[in-house]
Amino acid sequence: MLKKCNKFLFDPLKNKYLCQKIIKMATKRLRAYQDVLHREPKHIEYNGKLSDLFGQNVFHQDVMREYLPSDTYKFMTEAIQNGTRLDRKYADQVASAMKDWAISKGATHYTHWFQPLTGTTAEKHDAFLKPIGPGKAIERFDGDMLVQQEPDASSFPNGGIRNTFEARGYTAWDPSSPAFVIGKTLCIPTIFISYTGESLDYKMPLLKALHAVDQAAVEVCQYFDKNVNKVNATLGWEQEYFLIDSALFNARPDLMLTGRALFGHAPAKGQQLEDHYFGSIPERVNAFMREFEVESLLLGIPVTTRHNEVAPNQFECAPIFEECNLANDHNLLLMDLMEKIARKHNFRVLLHEKPFAGVNGSGKHNNWSLSTNTGVNLLAPGKNPKSNLQFLTFFVNTIMAIHDNADLLRAAIASAGNDHRLGANEAPPAIISAFIGTQLSQLLDDLEKNIKAGKMTPQDKTELKLNIGKIPQILLDNTDRNRTSPFAFTGNKFEFRAVGSSANCGSAMIVLNTIMAKQLRAFKISVDARIEKGESKDEAILKELQVLIKASKKIRFEGNGYGDEWVKDAEKRGLSNLKDTPRALQVWHDKKVVKLFNEMEVLTPRELEARAEIEFENYILKIQIESRLMGDLVQNYFIPAAITYQNKLIQNVQGLMSVLGDKAGKGAAKAQLELLEKVSLHINKMKEASDIMLAQRKIANKIESAEQKALAYCDQVKTHFDEIRYHADKLELLVEDELWPLPKFRELLFIR
Repeated sequence: MLKKCNKFLFDPLKNKYLCQKIIKMATKRLRAYQDVLHREPKHIEYNGKLSDLFGQNVFHQDVMREYLPSDTYKFMTEAIQNGTRLDRKYADQVASAMKDWAISKGATHYTHWFQPLTGTTAEKHDAFLKPIGPGKAIERFDGDMLVQQEPDASSFPNGGIRNTFEARGYTAWDPSSPAFVIGKTLCIPTIFISYTGESLDYKMPLLKALHAVDQAAVEVCQYFDKNVNKVNATLGWEQEYFLIDSALFNARPDLMLTGRALFGHAPAKGQQLEDHYFGSIPERVNAFMREFEVESLLLGIPVTTRHNEVAPNQFECAPIFEECNLANDHNLLLMDLMEKIARKHNFRVLLHEKPFAGVNGSGKHNNWSLSTNTGVNLLAPGKNPKSNLQFLTFFVNTIMAIHDNADLLRAAIASAGNDHRLGANEAPPAIISAFIGTQLSQLLDDLEKNIKAGKMTPQDKTELKLNIGKIPQILLDNTDRNRTSPFAFTGNKFEFRAVGSSANCGSAMIVLNTIMAKQLRAFKISVDARIEKGESKDEAILKELQVLIKASKKIRFEGNGYGDEWVKDAEKRGLSNLKDTPRALQVWHDKKVVKLFNEMEVLTPRELEARAEIEFENYILKIQIESRLMGDLVQNYFIPAAITYQNKLIQNVQGLMSVLGDKAGKGAAKAQLELLEKVSLHINKMKEASDIMLAQRKIANKIESAEQKALAYCDQVKTHFDEIRYHADKLELLVEDELWPLPKFRELLFIR
């Protein structure tokens, strides 16, 4: 048997059928071939100081200082920090320096690296090579090539912004995110826009949102420190993921095509012993982690944390926080690295939010804050009443922004995959709320009650300042972390825990920074109006904060977000519970949302409408693929396997009756006859539900409106998934193990 297995492993013509052949041949289902499947991979080991690796393959400011003339370096620094446009002369010099540096790193090609609305990254490689005569060529890369490219945009999602025959789109260089070299290619982060200038990506609106929150936050900071002239939004993401053996992955069509197991009965042992969480990392996994961390550090991604997560085969990595745009680029780059390097270690990475039923799903917690050019974290309390009042200002305004835009935040993290995770007893619910901890809750309650309506006396001001001054500089341990909250304050930042593991962080960060910019702008207008009426600056700020504390109180929740009590409580408070993606996405059509993005100059009404259309279409396609695959597996995998088992049972019963006689034979075959009835029942029920699902899909496909079609897929097609799965999973338990056509969860979920 092992000889046959080796033949399939190393025969290139038959390799793609490896797992299916092994499963059909192997009596003990792959375990006998563990040495073959787990053959030692070739991987990078680095035994030096990690700090020596950091940023080696990045065209960062120290490299620019070395390669660029001093005046060009100065202008380049201003472009990075302030978004100023480079003169063509300087662009040519930067391009030439970038080319020379990249070639010194072994690069032969360059690409504009961008983020279309597919949820992944895109790139088109061009060689530096330029022929200059017969048999002669040079390496060339000038300012025009650096600043702008024209990739074919015809097949990228556009939401109706352009016609199919209008293929032209542009990528434009983003100097604020440094270029980097991967393998033999210089990668230049860029925005992606249509021929008519509309955004077709995540980066362009994110940059606009960051600019908006920078301007609004600086104006509010001026109340406290005139030296503040720049505020950066910061982001620290935590990436959760699953690892699966490549051979087992290839034997599961559902994992290959949808990223999640559409079928599979829960194993006897899952995560109930909680022995995987923070446990010893398997050496195969550790080798994979070490290699992708080395590659990450070379690219300037400050990954510092790795550990086992709650579910078997689930892991997490996290970096030190960075400026939001750069952090988002780094997360997308890391996800790509993980998938490439995992293959070298005979793994496949699953970034789906819920790849396996019955165990925890995967999120991507977005830790968000604001920091000034003076080195102050605006969501961290300071040492005195003045700095604490500044902290309270930004803290309360954040809560107010969440309160006023909870449905919009829910839409920002909506996806077919995240629908399976949210509210599934290991992730935050679909109800958006904010957790701030006991100490800060008490402080806000006191402020709400104690600020008097009339003009404040000196004694009132002194008492309030004393109370505010009591906020400890470090709030990290003032209360236990609430893992059930979708938006929790964790001492010096807010943690948006509801973001899905496969998501582009840009979607959530566009919304969060836009609503924060809007709220800070409104706060500044209100405070200035109070000051014009004669109130002192501190008094005006405090009284406006009191208004916001009262107005946003219903969004604050300190309890268990997993409980049914919270669902009832949230309904009483008037908070939305948008459990599925199509209904969450409907908020994009809200006039207030359209006005918000337009006023903040982040997304035009046309761009917003296009994004809504793309999100609806994306949901439809994902559910459509899952539905088609479920039907295929039912018809071509499960029913044949179950019928084969039925025939074996029938032969056994007939044999007993032949030997023992009809009556005695039936008595001896009681268990077999019961199994036959159960198998037949589940085959029929599964087939019936699958046929109904197919009929509903055909009806849904005739609907022209993307929004209505998405709702039909959600309400009429997807609703049959659970019933089909229920009967298939029951058959998995009944049918002989050797006959079941797919590797089971007990084989998928435990790496050795």
